[in-house]
Amino acid sequence: MDNNDDSEGIVLTEQQKRSRRQRSIAIAVVLGLLVVLFFIVTLVRGPAVLIRPI
Repeated sequence: MDNNDDSEGIVLTEQQKRSRRQRSIAIAVVLGLLVVLFFIVTLVRGPAVLIRPI
């Protein structure tokens, strides 16, 4: 099992590489927006977020 660069395997075209990069960036942006949303919701709720019903 050699791990050489010239070995046979899946070779992506430039369009596929571009598509993969765009998809990765989109996922990262959505994840970042979710983090910001959760942070804002936590700030808005304030200390009440720590109050748990018995």
